[in-house]
Amino acid sequence: MIIDTHVHTGIFEDVDRIVNMSEEIVLEAMELYHIDMAVVSNAAVEYDCDWNPVPMEKQISQEDSFLSAIAFARKNPEKLRIMPWVKPVNETPDERLEALIKENLDIVCGIKVHPFHSKIAFDDERVQAYIRLAQKYHLPVCTHTADCEEASVRKVYEMAQKYPEVDFVMVHMGLGTDNKEAVELIGKLPNLYGDTTWVPVETTLEVIRRYGSKKLMFGSDMPIDGLHTYGKNPKGEPSLYQQYFHGLVEQIGEEAYADLMYRNAMRVFKIKVNG
Repeated sequence: MIIDTHVHTGIFEDVDRIVNMSEEIVLEAMELYHIDMAVVSNAAVEYDCDWNPVPMEKQISQEDSFLSAIAFARKNPEKLRIMPWVKPVNETPDERLEALIKENLDIVCGIKVHPFHSKIAFDDERVQAYIRLAQKYHLPVCTHTADCEEASVRKVYEMAQKYPEVDFVMVHMGLGTDNKEAVELIGKLPNLYGDTTWVPVETTLEVIRRYGSKKLMFGSDMPIDGLHTYGKNPKGEPSLYQQYFHGLVEQIGEEAYADLMYRNAMRVFKIKVNG
């Protein structure tokens, strides 16, 4: 079984391309690559890749983004769980967002923060308001981490210290870094986890060697590179996810592999699978 904890829908404008992360592509990719369940957030960026504010008329509200994800999951309840992608710069965790979470707790399994595309530090009080909302409903917080101060793994560690009742997932474990700081920090707190999105297998092996198999979960960013994100990159080269699908189980054993690929996700995100 495979649960991908980091999947997107929506329109994403990269530096040199526009990515259409359609619901149809997500479902087709899951079928092609034998992904049993995906945790989906609908992209609702506030700043582009050059850190220019996205004009308000081009932004999607966090409510509309969330409603889109809810509708998608309701049509595919055996395959999908969701997280609202929140917008701490232009919006707040208002009564409507909270009501949507409360009404859909059977399919909502976390809250998604993107400090880079919100151009806001993860420890900013505006972000902490969403962390407290997650705490109220016993939801984990998943956040993009990278080599900028706003999205640093250190800030996630500090928030995990401050909110010990909330589970935090450091998505990417520091994108654009050597992952070493994330590897050091992940073992220091019981409520701090990482995912494998664009993380080399060598880093995953190091985490498992040092801390066991309970601290990481599989994630991919699919379909950021299109239908074949799991298979190849835009240059046609094999995706690093092929190393997770083929050969890793022989290196770490079946029990650790099951933890990485689905059991940790089921535990942290409280996912129940029929049958």
